[in-house]
Amino acid sequence: MVPSEENQLVPKEAECAAEEPRVLCIIQDTTNCRTVSERVTLNLPASTPLRRLFADVAAKVGYVNGSFDLVWGNGDSATDTQTPIDQNSDKTILDAGFEPGKKNFLHLTDKDGEQPHVMQEESGTTEDGAQERFIGPLPREGSIGCTHDYVSQSYSYSSVLSKSETGYVGLVNQAMTCYLNSLLQTLFMTPEFRNALYKWEFEESEEDPERSIPYQLQRLFVLLQTSKKRAIETTDVTRSFGWDSSEAWQQHDVQELCRVMFDALEQKWKQTEQADLINQLYQGKLKDYVRCLECGYEGWRIDTYLDIPLVIRPYGSSQAFASVEEALHAFIQPEILDGPNQYFCERCKKKCDARKGLRFLHFPYLLTLQLKRFDFDYTTMHRIKLNDRMTFPEELDMSVFIDVEDESPQTESCTDSGAENEGSCHSDQMSNDFSNDDGVDEGICLESNSAAERISKAGSEKSSLLYELFSVMVHSGSAAGGHYYACIKSFSDDQWYSFNDQHVSKITQEDIKKTYGGSSGSRGYYSSAFASSTNAYMLIYRLKDPTRNAKFLEAHEYPEHIKQLVQKERELEEQEKRQREIERNTCKIKLFCMHPTKQIMMENKLEVHKDRTLKEAVEIAYKLMDLEEAVPLSCCRLVKYDEFHDYLERSYEGEEDTPMGLLLGGVKSTYMFDLLLETRRPDQVFQCYKPGEVMVKVHVVDLKTESVAPPISVRAYLNQTVSEFKQLISKATHLPAETMRVVLERCYNDLRLLNVSSKTLKAEGFFRSNKVFIESSESLDRHVTYTDSQLWKLLDRHANTIRLYVSLPEQAPGSQLRRALYQKSAGAVGNLEEPCERVKGPVGNMKSVEAILEESTEKLKSLSLQQQQQQEGDNGDSSKSTEASDFENIESPLNEIDSSASAENRELDNQIQISDAENLQSEERSDSDVNNDRSTSSVDSDILSSSHSSDTLCNVDNAPLPLANGLDSHSITSSRRSKANQGKKETWDTAEEDSGTDSEYDESGKSRGEAQYMYFKSEPYTAEEGSGEGQKWLMVHVDKRITLSAFKQHLEPFVGVPSSHFKVFRVYASNQEFESVRLNETLSSFSDDNKITIRLGRALKKGEYRVKVYQLLVNEPEPCKFLLDAVFAKGMTVRQSKEELLPQLREQCGLDLTIDRFRLRKKTWKNPGTVFLDYHIYEEDINISSNWEVFLEILDGVEKMKSMSQLAVLSRRWRPSEMKLDSFQEVVLESSSVEELKEKLSEISGIPLENIEFAKGRGTFPCDISILEIHQDLDWNPKVSTLNVWPLYICDDGAVIFYRDKTEELMELTDEQRNELMKKESSRLQKTGHRVTYSPRKEKALKIYLDGAPNKDLTQD
Repeated sequence: MVPSEENQLVPKEAECAAEEPRVLCIIQDTTNCRTVSERVTLNLPASTPLRRLFADVAAKVGYVNGSFDLVWGNGDSATDTQTPIDQNSDKTILDAGFEPGKKNFLHLTDKDGEQPHVMQEESGTTEDGAQERFIGPLPREGSIGCTHDYVSQSYSYSSVLSKSETGYVGLVNQAMTCYLNSLLQTLFMTPEFRNALYKWEFEESEEDPERSIPYQLQRLFVLLQTSKKRAIETTDVTRSFGWDSSEAWQQHDVQELCRVMFDALEQKWKQTEQADLINQLYQGKLKDYVRCLECGYEGWRIDTYLDIPLVIRPYGSSQAFASVEEALHAFIQPEILDGPNQYFCERCKKKCDARKGLRFLHFPYLLTLQLKRFDFDYTTMHRIKLNDRMTFPEELDMSVFIDVEDESPQTESCTDSGAENEGSCHSDQMSNDFSNDDGVDEGICLESNSAAERISKAGSEKSSLLYELFSVMVHSGSAAGGHYYACIKSFSDDQWYSFNDQHVSKITQEDIKKTYGGSSGSRGYYSSAFASSTNAYMLIYRLKDPTRNAKFLEAHEYPEHIKQLVQKERELEEQEKRQREIERNTCKIKLFCMHPTKQIMMENKLEVHKDRTLKEAVEIAYKLMDLEEAVPLSCCRLVKYDEFHDYLERSYEGEEDTPMGLLLGGVKSTYMFDLLLETRRPDQVFQCYKPGEVMVKVHVVDLKTESVAPPISVRAYLNQTVSEFKQLISKATHLPAETMRVVLERCYNDLRLLNVSSKTLKAEGFFRSNKVFIESSESLDRHVTYTDSQLWKLLDRHANTIRLYVSLPEQAPGSQLRRALYQKSAGAVGNLEEPCERVKGPVGNMKSVEAILEESTEKLKSLSLQQQQQQEGDNGDSSKSTEASDFENIESPLNEIDSSASAENRELDNQIQISDAENLQSEERSDSDVNNDRSTSSVDSDILSSSHSSDTLCNVDNAPLPLANGLDSHSITSSRRSKANQGKKETWDTAEEDSGTDSEYDESGKSRGEAQYMYFKSEPYTAEEGSGEGQKWLMVHVDKRITLSAFKQHLEPFVGVPSSHFKVFRVYASNQEFESVRLNETLSSFSDDNKITIRLGRALKKGEYRVKVYQLLVNEPEPCKFLLDAVFAKGMTVRQSKEELLPQLREQCGLDLTIDRFRLRKKTWKNPGTVFLDYHIYEEDINISSNWEVFLEILDGVEKMKSMSQLAVLSRRWRPSEMKLDSFQEVVLESSSVEELKEKLSEISGIPLENIEFAKGRGTFPCDISILEIHQDLDWNPKVSTLNVWPLYICDDGAVIFYRDKTEELMELTDEQRNELMKKESSRLQKTGHRVTYSPRKEKALKIYLDGAPNKDLTQD
């Protein structure tokens, strides 16, 4: 009787649970206890007490209950986020503030500064885990938390954390070494193999232990047996194979690895007790025979095998074998050789019908069956995996497959004529032949034994051929790749386990059946496509023989060397454990320190145990920063510091004995703050920094000396008013607050006067770290509008002034006098402030520079104005003189100077009065002599690089003053910006004509010098060692809003030549140099302490471009050869540029050409393009740009290209009968007609027009292709009538055309010729950098190197 729905009994508890609302809790582990931060989810009834919540969380994450805190992760106030939830409370989670129907976020944190205790102390590799029983590839680490929203009541997290559940240890997957892990676990779980390996003893005197494969396997097995870790590494084993880390990313076939590893072990075990171990355990024998059906004569040979490959689906069949037994029967099923396949019988002396097949003579103790699931689909021409269902028994009786030799004794002789069939074990399918030299060989006859003996022996063998399955190696995935794992039965307890890399779990016989593969439906042709991709690939059976079946050695049975090895590995593991414990309890945090004498900000990482006190941490930091000789330890302390905002958060007064774990909030992977090792002078006292205070750097401004003093640090509160803040500053600076003006620099160039006394600092925009300027004189400047005041102008200049280091060029002998004459004629051209204190040390021959520094700014202004007026007056003459002057004249030899001093002086005077602004301008960025980098993205201004840093002071006489807080004018923020800009490269684009001219006058006609005076001050500078002997340096303070043109004019007196005759290169951290050429751009992209190199040489004029000229050599192996750098200008014709190139080609390249003997053509990467005709004009007919490149092509005869309507293509004949390609020949077409192309090709080759076939070349010039592929792979004879349509698209000069005679037959090659040709072509194409598509091997071969790592020879394999 079935009860009705109304009468069904529902347990009261369950009924209540169903009605009760549930609370979703999402807990984020924020501790540093694990390498991966976990996120777990609980869905609990609202009546769950808090005590139970903590217990569930502990069980879920695997921590000991009570060793961690839970705090709100979504609280609205600071209290909510910091106060831990009471874990001992019986209050329900609903009463505690949890909300049903919403996500309640919690953070799992350290308790009292200590990390949570893991439930199992030796958890090894903690990973997001698998369930207790799991078959198949595991999900990726970290995926559990996001794929399972609710927790299962039966889920046990502790099983994921340790091996206690199974007692077995997993193996870490290095990357794609799952195939190796599966085989190693199978060998480890084979008692006979493990015991034999333990009996072998390593002799350290004979071999390096790291290179000994048996020794590393021995170590691995000892660790698998004794380690407390969850999983251990296999890197030592793979290193003994001679593999590097790249091998870990190569996935191989587990059967292939088995063969190769057994071979390597045999080689290593030669002349030892284990020499024949592999053969004794794994080797079987079979007979490959052919029997004549007319006379009964049989030819045969004996082969050995280590595994039996079983076909899943017979060739040409749509149905797979149902079981391993079926496949084994098919393996030994003979085939009839008849018709054209008849066998030549030695006895009958004629071709006869015959039976060919295989017979098993002997089965090994450990029987390995490989299920051949990987096949080749000749329809799609791709490898495929057969996922068809194939069952296999737990016990396999092999007696039905043994050969009993009950045939009539007609096998009088044996031959080697037995052909190999597809299933033959001695063919390539059985990769290695481990045959013995004990007389079993091809040609040995079995008639030496009587028939009775043979039958008796076979019968006894048949009676004991029951095998039991103990290992199934499973492959999950496709033929392109996948994952291996092993299901292994332990002979100790007959329990099946899944060994899936790190994870070991119990499984059942039902789980084994899931690896049969296939689907539940009928077995049809397409069944494999829809079947599960997880199925058995290799099966290992052990013979059931009580006399031979071994058990694993117990600990007391170990040989002495294994006992020692066990002890050694335990000690190493204990040491590792202690080290991990120390690492887990070590706080690692960034440490900064302003060096008290060098005044540079130093950075390091402080590593201190969480139980060390603050006092001990200061000692560690003191030694780490190497301050022993700079300052005593008593003058140092650690403070909490925010490096990003350059903010001292708090000091730790009275907490010298507090553990660092408590001060830092526990051990974490990253901290949201840093530490600063603060120093003071012995006569100073440390300032107390309280949380909540803001840090203000106060710079005192002196209007009389126009200087800005280094900063003084002041602490303030955001709720203070401006008036109270002034009183605070007054106490610190001893300046009157009544007349004090305070200017806040909120961000770059945002200088705000704080003139509302009642406003709070917060309202004015103060933050954690701030910078203010104060001025407290009683000058009239106080009454002037702020933006017109001297204070604003001084601060504005201070904010935009940067310090640059300029390397001056070494002068040639003849140029010293010219430099002196130029300086004399120019007067004090430098725009200089008051004399600066000279840099101490030898200045060399810098007298002229120092003299210039003594001149005043007014002289410069007046001289500049005079020059500009003169430039307006005599524009034509000066431009002529400029064009006439050449750089070679400036560097004339010394013996010419005396005779021409006066003329040169006049010439130099004229050079100063340059009126042609174009001589100073450049509309492109030219290449550096040092670097050919072509990265040119335009950056007009970079806020970060141009941000004002507080250490850029106008008054360089004021040395930085060390303060008690260890900070000075070198602010930490600016040091960070400076670092950020060290690697930054100048990225100017070409300035096109419409981007503005580089005129020295603004739109109103006023001189730019008149319109806005830009600050410039320089002094000699002695560079540090290693910067080059004899090199002269200037230290320049300059307003970065100055243009490059004006900057160069300021540098003229120091260089000794006009600005048009030297170039400015910006130097980067890697000593790369890039030329700055856009003269109308400012120096805004420069930052403090950037270096500049000045090089002599004519700068590009406006409209000029630096062009790289390459020679095109169409029939050379390297068709592109660099010749020289040239300068082309807008409006110049191609013929004019060729005329200018002729002398340069003769002098620099040794090419003595006439103007009609060569042409210029477009270059696109390495491809030749449009031919430039002599009358073409740059910029009008030919687009020209920065870093332009052109080809120069030497002509064999008269130029055939006369018009733009013509088309020049490069043709190359393919001769299939000779397997060779002819040289290139140029064909000039009058139109894009295919018919004309064929006519021209017929004309130059002699091939009849109707037999011409052509194809367009592919890729980059010269369109190389293997001669083994060209005949079939190119698209020959496209069905088009014009060249400019698909699939040809030949619209420009330079296309490559291959052609052939269609009646010419392809040469037939022998295998030897083909292989030889293949090697030659491979070598040729690799040299030219072209891809070789016919490489016979697509995958890297699996190899184990017995004599160390392989040589890196790319031609191998």
